[in-house]
Amino acid sequence: MSAVRPGPGLSLYLRSRTLPGTVGALLGTAVAAAWCASWLQSQPGLDHTSRVPVVVLGPLLAASAIGTSLYAASDELDRTATRPWPPRRTAHLLVLTALAVALLTLAVPGHPEGFGAPAIVRNALGSVGVTAAGAALIGARQSWLPMTAYIGSVYVSAPAAPGGAAALWAWPMQPGPQAGAWAVALGAFAGGAALYAWRGARPPVRQG
Repeated sequence: MSAVRPGPGLSLYLRSRTLPGTVGALLGTAVAAAWCASWLQSQPGLDHTSRVPVVVLGPLLAASAIGTSLYAASDELDRTATRPWPPRRTAHLLVLTALAVALLTLAVPGHPEGFGAPAIVRNALGSVGVTAAGAALIGARQSWLPMTAYIGSVYVSAPAAPGGAAALWAWPMQPGPQAGAWAVALGAFAGGAALYAWRGARPPVRQG
């Protein structure tokens, strides 16, 4: 029995979105996150709370890789397709998000009450949502900028104590069970995914 191979249209789509490279980037991010989380927690006097940088930066890197794959090299050609694009965009984003979530969950297991798998899953979903919205509004190549700027600001300004209003405005820095942080992250993912599926990535501004 011969192996099932993707058709020429699917192969072209995969190459045009650099999806093999994106998958490789997600794998590399997960490996780096697993090593860093294990090393941090193994240091004397540190526990799972020391994994905050990994729980925050791992999803940011994964979302940035996914955002780059949303770039369309020929948006004019895409608009001539006979099939509607929103379902394709949705499938593209959901598949890569599911892969990122699965890999990051394996990279930072345990400690659901603190900075473990639930927190990194939440941050991955929220980061992808903001990045997808960035792709639709400012372009895929710059889609990583809004979330990076936001992470940088909350990382240095979030209070040490979890909960309260900070669960909403500093949701990436919250422990896993914080309901407010989950609500914001899921809202960001749903809104960003819907915006990208509807509009697609904003075409780059061409000079001349």
